[in-house]
Amino acid sequence: MPEAAVEFLRVSKSYPLYDSPRARLKELMALNQRSFHTDYWALRDVSLQVYRGETFCIIGQNGCGKSTLLQICAGILEPSEGTANVNGRVSALLELGAGFNPEFTGRDNVYLNGAILGFSRKEMDIRFREIAAFAEIGQFIDRPVKTYSSGMMVRLAFSVAIHVDPEILLVDEALAVGDVYFRQRCVRKVHELRSRGITILFVSHATGDVKALGDRALWLDRGHVMAIGKTDQVVSKYLAAMEEKDARFRDWQIRDGGEASSENHDPVPAAVVEGIPNIDHRFGDGRAEVIGIGVLDAHGTRLSSLRINSTIIVRISVRAKENIERPIVGFMFRNHLGVDFAGTNTARERCDLAPLAPGQICTVDFHLDLPALYASLFSFSPAVADGTLESYTTCDWIDNAIVLPMEKAGDQIYGQLHFPCRVQVHGPRRNVERVGA
Repeated sequence: MPEAAVEFLRVSKSYPLYDSPRARLKELMALNQRSFHTDYWALRDVSLQVYRGETFCIIGQNGCGKSTLLQICAGILEPSEGTANVNGRVSALLELGAGFNPEFTGRDNVYLNGAILGFSRKEMDIRFREIAAFAEIGQFIDRPVKTYSSGMMVRLAFSVAIHVDPEILLVDEALAVGDVYFRQRCVRKVHELRSRGITILFVSHATGDVKALGDRALWLDRGHVMAIGKTDQVVSKYLAAMEEKDARFRDWQIRDGGEASSENHDPVPAAVVEGIPNIDHRFGDGRAEVIGIGVLDAHGTRLSSLRINSTIIVRISVRAKENIERPIVGFMFRNHLGVDFAGTNTARERCDLAPLAPGQICTVDFHLDLPALYASLFSFSPAVADGTLESYTTCDWIDNAIVLPMEKAGDQIYGQLHFPCRVQVHGPRRNVERVGA
């Protein structure tokens, strides 16, 4: 059994809410014998274990308790109920610039943070060069922090957090204010820390980052644990709930009603594909459904594996249960980590589908030219929706309906894929030009 770096046992955290300052004063004068407040529970009965060396992501809407959970891990807050055990040196990147004195320079704040964590000045002298180099804020390192932009603040705060030898790193939405270049460097650094066995608790609204980084994930809603487990499964449940909530809001906002009735039942097209090999998770309002998906070669034969630099057909059949005015059919292509690798749909490809009446079936073929991808497992998640690219309602979405292996390439694949590449050499050479696969 792996050792737990962080362990919560039925942890709850409440905050008192007062109607007015007078109510707070009355409670103080009553020596807390009478209550003049109501309790707001930011966390309620949360139990979890984060294992040493694991990257554990926490997702949820604003106000669900994510930051409160990290603050308990950092020792800033104490639970109102339950027990929280944290085993290891903690470095926290929570609120932007938290722990920085705005009147001090960046350099002074680096040494101050080091002293708080128990490092001597000599030890921080050794680390300072790396901290300054990673932050890349130039001469601002010797200017007061109050003159920093939000981006400069997070650069310095993140750099300090990762260079003080943490055993447990807490990151709360820190990358949201960074530019693309800095975010990419931070993500690479997080991967490096993972490889060194650092335990990471990562809070983010960016589900792509969560899927790319997380070993497991926790979904919080109003302080309650909604799901905990494999990252892709938890994220899928969360996104499904958010889509359902958004659909309810649009229904409330528009209220156009006018549900047409039709009993047309077209004959099943010859090209229809039926059968769904796998369902990890499924969601939608049910007004239409995916009835089948197949991955075929250029001749229409089902494939059991994918081959690089080949043409495939992703065939998806859907059936309407109610009137679908603007049907959209598409799919998401994911890698073995559950990261959304690529995707498309009929609206994206400017292929407008005719309205579907109840019982009608529509089959769509997506002809794809596969690039040279690294050998791994890839999945296709089909979906049908009603609306436009800008505003739509998901009728049916199936996570990882079909999973196929990518055959190993003859040539080396560096990174995730190999770009189609035409090489031309100017100078001494054996061949004038060579076209890469």
